[in-house]
Amino acid sequence: MAAMRLLVHNALIIPVSDAGPAWFAGWFLVGDDGRIAAIGEGPADASLLAQTHLRVLDVGGALVAPGFVSAHSHLFTSGMRGISPGSTLYPWVMSMVEVLDRCEPDDVYWSTLHGALDFLANGVTSAYNFMHPRVTWRYDPVTASPVLGRIAPVEFATRQMDGAADAGLRVMNAIRLNDEAGPEDEVVGVFADMVAESSLRTPTDQHLGASVMGAVQWASTPRSAELEVAMMRTHGVSNQAHFVETAEGIETQREKFAWYDDAGAFGPDFLFGHFVHPTDEMVARVASTGCGVVWQATSNGRLGSGFADVVRFQRAGIQVGMGLDDQSCTDISDPWGNMRIGLYTTRAMYTDASVMMPADVLRLHTLGSAEVLGVADRVGSLEVGKMADFVVVDHRAPDTGPVWDVLATYVLACGLRNLKQVYVGGVLVSEDGRSTSPLAAVAGGELRTRMTAAASRWGRELPLTTIEARLE
Repeated sequence: MAAMRLLVHNALIIPVSDAGPAWFAGWFLVGDDGRIAAIGEGPADASLLAQTHLRVLDVGGALVAPGFVSAHSHLFTSGMRGISPGSTLYPWVMSMVEVLDRCEPDDVYWSTLHGALDFLANGVTSAYNFMHPRVTWRYDPVTASPVLGRIAPVEFATRQMDGAADAGLRVMNAIRLNDEAGPEDEVVGVFADMVAESSLRTPTDQHLGASVMGAVQWASTPRSAELEVAMMRTHGVSNQAHFVETAEGIETQREKFAWYDDAGAFGPDFLFGHFVHPTDEMVARVASTGCGVVWQATSNGRLGSGFADVVRFQRAGIQVGMGLDDQSCTDISDPWGNMRIGLYTTRAMYTDASVMMPADVLRLHTLGSAEVLGVADRVGSLEVGKMADFVVVDHRAPDTGPVWDVLATYVLACGLRNLKQVYVGGVLVSEDGRSTSPLAAVAGGELRTRMTAAASRWGRELPLTTIEARLE
């Protein structure tokens, strides 16, 4: 994503950098490669402002911070917000399975595109995206047995790649091996093809890499862990596994931790998504091997999954990032809401208001997430050499009153209502909550039509179907 040089000035910059001040009044210059070329405190030099062929963005004293990084996301679920509102994890998953089993590749393209545009409009500029694996599994947490259902064509996966790419989101595509769905040589070959397609279908500056969608929690034998590790080594990719997310069948889940350990999976390129119900031994092992954890505060609460004690993890020496998870179980892709839910719940659990501070949770959802994903050299903070992905947030519109603490105002008092602009690589991608992409004008209509039709094929009529048809 190339951009003409851009000067951002008159800004209250929150760089989320481990070096230098937590915030400062200043400016930064974006090169035509979309990266930050220079950054400084105080007013921009007059000679810089006078340069020709330079776009100037005067933010008038607004807050400017790095775009959020969602280290755990499922963009294809954007068409199912509000589904199963009183269900825990597995009944909720089954509702989505029933809908998606009635979908075709172009349906998940539009749902992924819609989800990616939604992320960008809400200040999320980079995401780790668990793609729908194109193979349907119906998992019984009591017996710990996966039952194979539909196997969709490979386009069911590649069209999701296209959706995120067409939206302009920076993305790491997570691919499930589906090893129990067919002969090993076949599924390994398909996985290799998907890794290649991820790179081919995503513009280079948007492509954060490919990854294994760790699925041992739902596997039948330790062989799944061995194959996942083989794919990590063969293709040089990471792995993020949903693990001990819910209390359902918890002892069986915990037993499978050893499958990964015995397979040699653990290290800095292995992440545990959720990690809500680990034992002390599991926490110690994750810390000693350098694995990371990704925290989904909003979805864990929405689904009644439990509380992930990230303070415990950090005190053990584990790196932690944050994710917005499924848009069908966060419902609003709101990084400020995600931070506050996590922050307040943590403080309540510890009965200590200082156990997690605004700066801590902001770092988790930006640079911390970039670090656990292994992409902190490109995104997650506003520093020279990194991509110029940033948000413009005006704490005065609507007005939040006097600023007692800049980071506290940004994290605790601001939100989507204060988000004015979002830039990716120095290019405006959203303004006042509206995407600048021409696809945004049709994405909503396509999504409604396609998801309504899928629901109908399942035998469900969405409550506003008749009303919306009449209004159209």
